[in-house]
Amino acid sequence: MDIIENLHDDSPIAAQWAVIAAQAPQLVDTMARYLAQAGTFLAPASVDSASLGLRQLSRWLLASTDIRIVAGINRNAIEGYKVWLADQPGNGGRRLSANTQRQRLRMLRVFFERIIEWEWADAPARNPIIGRDIPPRPEPLPKFLDDRDAAKLMAASKASTDPRDRLIMEILSRTGMRASEVCGLAPDAVVCIGDNHWLRVPVGKLRNDRYVPLHPDLVALLAVWTGDNLEHIRHHRRLIVDHRGPFDRHLVARVVRRVARKAGVKAHPHQLRHTLATQAINRGMRLEAIASLLGHRSMEMTLTYARITDRVVADEYEAISAKIDALYGHAQKLSADLETVSMTRLRRESHARMLGNGLCTRPVELECRMESACETCSYFSTGPEFVPVLLRQRDHARDHNQPDRAALFEHIIENTETPS
Repeated sequence: MDIIENLHDDSPIAAQWAVIAAQAPQLVDTMARYLAQAGTFLAPASVDSASLGLRQLSRWLLASTDIRIVAGINRNAIEGYKVWLADQPGNGGRRLSANTQRQRLRMLRVFFERIIEWEWADAPARNPIIGRDIPPRPEPLPKFLDDRDAAKLMAASKASTDPRDRLIMEILSRTGMRASEVCGLAPDAVVCIGDNHWLRVPVGKLRNDRYVPLHPDLVALLAVWTGDNLEHIRHHRRLIVDHRGPFDRHLVARVVRRVARKAGVKAHPHQLRHTLATQAINRGMRLEAIASLLGHRSMEMTLTYARITDRVVADEYEAISAKIDALYGHAQKLSADLETVSMTRLRRESHARMLGNGLCTRPVELECRMESACETCSYFSTGPEFVPVLLRQRDHARDHNQPDRAALFEHIIENTETPS
């Protein structure tokens, strides 16, 4: 049994396979052969997950049926296994989640599909797992921090005295990387292309790598970190490592929770990824650029964030509500109500100041590095009511021979809807 021979003798997994092999050697031989083959096209974590699912199915078959070969697994057995699987305990004492059930059954369906395609002797005549056996995938909205909580979190990060905490929080918040990707960064991950610094993200969950642009603050933090931990970085061949050794996703999660508690918010590492994507799409970043930043393979993954552009939805809902209420004869009362709502939103979004041609929506907790170049800041917001001012600023730039500044205002004007 290759799968057993390739594991250490004292491995609990090897011991589990050995117990199963003693009762059903052909069953284990087929599954071991599949796992060895799967290792040529699946990531190691996916192979481990497949091994877990196949062991689980094998133990159930031995305990509940007379089936001892893969070819003998039929629809009746799968129906019984599904009932048993749904009743298994999951995390926190609760039953196994629908998501985990779906992953296990989908993995088994692929297993049967592959060995049938490969025409193995121990393959069943047809796939015993059909499409409707697999629970439908839920589509919950990504959980993200709103601007105020995100600003609190970053302020708490900057106030931390532990450079490790500051570095982890900055990387997660500025790049949208997964925790496992942060832990896997190579010593030479930071590269300079032209005048800009980039971070090469290692092959991860989706088996792809990418380059992520680095914020100047993060470049400075990484330079200091590398200088202070150069010996450990060379020894462990990892960028994010110190005298305590390499980091893992559990350590990263603890850092985020600790900083979040100091900020008075709740957060986990992947939530910072969702937060960056949401902030980007709400401020006009193109979906293609967000997909490239996050390493999505398909636009379908990125479109999830398009469903949560809360500012756009709120503004459009407010506009249509005004028309509906006017239809109902409440236009006068609505006018006063909308003025109150608008002023409340203005106070909430314009923490710093009102500009001559728009609003600065930067939370007060965030430092402004743009100085007077507000129109190029991601927190800059404008609208049709500011077009006259924008036109005057464009003309002023033209009169003073400032072509770049004039082009900037021309671009803003073109992308600002004119009032009807």
